[in-house]
This record gives sequence, structure tokens and C-alpha cells, in this order.
Amino acid sequence: MKPRIHPVSRPVVYRDRAAGTAFLTRSTADAAERVEWEDGNTYPVIDVEISSASHPFYTGKGRVVDTAGRVERFERRYGKHDS
Repeated sequence: MKPRIHPVSRPVVYRDRAAGTAFLTRSTADAAERVEWEDGNTYPVIDVEISSASHPFYTGKGRVVDTAGRVERFERRYGKHDS
């Protein structure tokens, strides 16, 4: 690797406010706010609005979109196109 062209990677805590969870990972992001982690060390903390702990796709609380109904409504409105 060439020196001085890659960003610095450091341990960072991402905190999901919606789910009340946090996880420690490596990132190039940095923040002024710090938090003490389970291992006793302090790390920069970045608050996120949504993560896999609160996203409907991962939690199974997702909503199914009625795409078939939309297609039928479109065909009724504009007619079926036969080639």
C-alpha cells in the first residue's frame, strides 16, 4: 500500500437510538462525543436512526407492498398492451 493515501481506521461505537442497542466496529468516521464501552475503554460514538436491530426487514415487522394490485389498477386504467 502507498503511504498516506488511506484514511485512518479506528474502533467506533454505533448507537441505534430507536432500538436502544450499540455495537463496536472499525470505521474511518470520528466523532467528538465519547462513550465508555464494555471493555472499559472509551470510543467515539455515532448515533444512527436505524440499524439492523430496528430495520423492519431484519426484525420481521415489515409491510408487504401490494404490487399486484397496482399492476391490475394500471391495466384497468390504461388497458392491456398486446404485442
